[in-house]
Amino acid sequence: MPYADPFSFRLPDLRFVAVDLLVPHEKEDQRRTESLAARLRESGILRNPPIVTPSGSDQRFVVLDGANRVSTVRAAGFPHVVVQVVRYEDSGVRLSTWHHALGKVAVEELERALPSIPGLDSHREDLSHARALLARRESIAFVECADGGVICLHGGPDLHARNALLNAVVDLYRGKHPYHRVTRDSIEEARARHPDAVALVVFPQFHPEEILEVALGGARLPAGITRHVIAWRALRINMPLDVMSDPSRKLPEKQRWLSGWLAERVAQSAVRFYEESTVLFDE
Repeated sequence: MPYADPFSFRLPDLRFVAVDLLVPHEKEDQRRTESLAARLRESGILRNPPIVTPSGSDQRFVVLDGANRVSTVRAAGFPHVVVQVVRYEDSGVRLSTWHHALGKVAVEELERALPSIPGLDSHREDLSHARALLARRESIAFVECADGGVICLHGGPDLHARNALLNAVVDLYRGKHPYHRVTRDSIEEARARHPDAVALVVFPQFHPEEILEVALGGARLPAGITRHVIAWRALRINMPLDVMSDPSRKLPEKQRWLSGWLAERVAQSAVRFYEESTVLFDE
């Protein structure tokens, strides 16, 4: 049921689902997955549930946020995990894009390696034209440099081919060099917050249908590109891992337990919601 108003509070749709039915839409970040696995083992709880949306065609759910959490519980052999279910048509769900601010070494390696990617064409452009090409999806991305230069990237006849090229570009620096995720496509704004940045890789605005098509087709977008803003996102549910990992308790039984747990939290006035933007310092 869609939200009538993104600022009209309602309890998040929390459910136990089978881990095997969860389909990530982006690659996992191996370094973050390893650190998350360590935190889970130490704490014994899942603090924040992954955000998922129904596939629409079968019983699967596409993971919109929390790919590393899903990968961690999958690797641990958990049969079920608690998720928050949302729908793209809800007014409280917004899809936007992260751009990547790179340091000097990463940019130098990127520029050297771009010509080696099969099917990728790169050439210099002025910034306004590069933005127009990306908005019309006539390019797959562009690199805006602090010295004013812009490298426009083209290639791929369809969504899946363009996605493969995007992965090849991001793989040139992901896991090898640190980078910052930023929301604006301005190198000046990126450098104001991250002085070590010398270039900005700017990605397109994706549509929900593209996210679902890539995921359900068995492919993955590069990690750290899509940004899902969710109204009334559930945080700090602190779900005990032993409940999720217990293979002797079937899914309906776990769901009944979760319903009772939610009712108890509400009765104890343990649920808080915030209409204002919130900044957390313990993530």
